[in-house]
Amino acid sequence: MLDMRQSWTDERLDDFKEEVNRRFDEVDRRFDKVDAELNRVNDRLDGLHRSMVHGLVAITAAIVASNAALIGLVATQL
Repeated sequence: MLDMRQSWTDERLDDFKEEVNRRFDEVDRRFDKVDAELNRVNDRLDGLHRSMVHGLVAITAAIVASNAALIGLVATQL
């Protein structure tokens, strides 16, 4: 069985610190990728939202125009 160290040398602590820093740098790099992907998805959702608003405005305008034409037709028949 391996003996547990009772104390760490300065060199071992420095090695440990460098390994921890390296791993956190890797985590930061992964989060940067995730942030970039989320920004891309957010941009696509913004575009979808814009398209839906334009569609709603167009449908509303069509309904208003058809109702105005119907009211005009009824008014001329009276």
